Amino acid sequence: MERNIQRIGVVNWLTLLVLAAASALLSRYATTAAGIVGVAFLGFGFLVAAVSYFQMRLEERERLEQLEFDELKKAKGGSTLFTEQGDTFPARRSRQQFEKILVPTFTALLFLLQGAAAWRFWKWLEKAPSPSVDRAPIAMALYALFFLTLFLLGKYSAGLARLDRQRLLRPGAGYMMLTSLICLIVAATEASTFFSFSNVDLIVARGLCLVLALSAVETLIGLVFEIYRPRVKGQEARLLYESRLIGLLGQPGGLITTAAQALDYQFGFKVSETWFYKFLEKALAWIILLQLAALWLSTAFVIIEPNEQGLLERFGRPVPGRAVLEPGPHLKLPWPIEEVYRYQTRAIQSFIVGVVSDPELDKEKTVLWTKPHYKEEFNMLVASRDQPVRADNADASRTVPVNLLTVSIPVQYRITNLVAWAYNHVNAGELLESLANREVVRYLVNVDFENIMSAGRLSAAAELLHRIQTRANEFRLGVEIVFVGLQDIHPPVGNKTTPVAAAFEQVVGAMQQKQTNILSARAYEAERIPEAQAEATNLLARARGDSVTRVAVARAEAGQFTNQIAAYHASPSVYLQRTYLETLARALGPAVKYVVAATNTQDVILLNLEENIRPDILKNLILPPDATRPPEAKK
Repeated sequence: MERNIQRIGVVNWLTLLVLAAASALLSRYATTAAGIVGVAFLGFGFLVAAVSYFQMRLEERERLEQLEFDELKKAKGGSTLFTEQGDTFPARRSRQQFEKILVPTFTALLFLLQGAAAWRFWKWLEKAPSPSVDRAPIAMALYALFFLTLFLLGKYSAGLARLDRQRLLRPGAGYMMLTSLICLIVAATEASTFFSFSNVDLIVARGLCLVLALSAVETLIGLVFEIYRPRVKGQEARLLYESRLIGLLGQPGGLITTAAQALDYQFGFKVSETWFYKFLEKALAWIILLQLAALWLSTAFVIIEPNEQGLLERFGRPVPGRAVLEPGPHLKLPWPIEEVYRYQTRAIQSFIVGVVSDPELDKEKTVLWTKPHYKEEFNMLVASRDQPVRADNADASRTVPVNLLTVSIPVQYRITNLVAWAYNHVNAGELLESLANREVVRYLVNVDFENIMSAGRLSAAAELLHRIQTRANEFRLGVEIVFVGLQDIHPPVGNKTTPVAAAFEQVVGAMQQKQTNILSARAYEAERIPEAQAEATNLLARARGDSVTRVAVARAEAGQFTNQIAAYHASPSVYLQRTYLETLARALGPAVKYVVAATNTQDVILLNLEENIRPDILKNLILPPDATRPPEAKK
């Protein structure tokens, strides 16, 4: 649809550009002042349509960018890498900069051009040449063709902008409707020129200059109001370059009616008392016949909306070669020779199987199993895997293994073959609903209750879609089943005495709680067993390490005791004295020592505080040849 809108935008500004060039050549050919002034409206319409088309492209890029962002965000699971940041949306930033800077700049430029054009044309009309009488018929015919082209395209674009809320089509459509009216007026001035009323052309040209000046004033007022307009986030602002005056003048019927009512209120006289009314009273029959003829001829023009297709029938039979009309303007023979029947073939249509909708209940946001949310709900039979047991111990084989289920299944479809849909059956829509209802009933009696309520929902939707599509093809309905939904399936609501859905929820809740407890116990088991195994492994490792340490210490102490016995036998006094001193050194090593000298003795205490070189270092020293090594070094 967005591409069709852009295509229409391209057609609009191309049409305005081509007709502006053609009108410029034609007005110079016929030397019509009204036509030359009308070229300005065509040129300004081209500029406005081109800018609106460019803005349309920017908004389309922004829409595609947002769709791509949403897909990436779904794929990445909402990662912070895909959060909405300024650098993530360049298309949105481009569109905002365009609306913030370029649109006001273009509107200001448009105001200057409109004001300058109105002033220059007004001055030029003082010495404008007289229109050519000989060339008036050709100019009249071509301007009538311009009127027809602009009117049909403008009417189609205006209707599309109104129905689909395409605000960017309105400015171009308004200019096309206005320029079509101007072309019709210029064609009328050419007719008056042909009948020697050449001054009408100058009057019409001056009136168009005034309209151009009023549009410039409106543009200036819009710019001033835009400066003081409060900016509300999320509120769609009116297009700054869109002219309401142009849109009003593009529909002159409403303007004339409003002016007539204003005159009646202002002057307070009856139209029936004027000469004009008496003239209309005499010629009323001819005027009515002319209007009826125009109305009858207007039935030859048909505009098919973008989401529709039309069936063209001639005396009740399809027209060979033109049975189906595509969206757009078409010509046909007037009614009742040929008639067009419209169908929404490009729109997704839907109906619901299993319930009757209620507009009041459809407004509720919260949907619960225990509360009815449709006007009428039908209970359907569903198979059951479990065989029920009767309370009176009767024969269980006589009990039917079924359950009741309330379903609300939306079915969405699209018409693909309009001829088959319209002519193969009297009421294809009701037939499709009946087929879908039959397939749903036949499917539910063959599936398990618990399966379709849980894991089998998606497969059930796919199977139902296939079955309904197959039956529709067998009956040659010419439709495509787009979607079958199973999101609203639940047990019957019941009543106050037997609340079926509430009891079912309690059972399901108990089953879920049971499963939760089982999973919690398994989680506790999975946590405690490895923890106990790890603790046992740690205890064994520490015991082995302690055993190795104690055995090694015992062996070392035993070896030391053997060496101590040998040392004691070698020199008992030295061994005892040395052991005593080593013990004293180890004990007093970390303590602070004080030397107290006695005053009543002549003893002299000598302390040798120099560090002795270890024997293993002296072994590695290289002495001169004549030096003698100490005994320890020789060893």
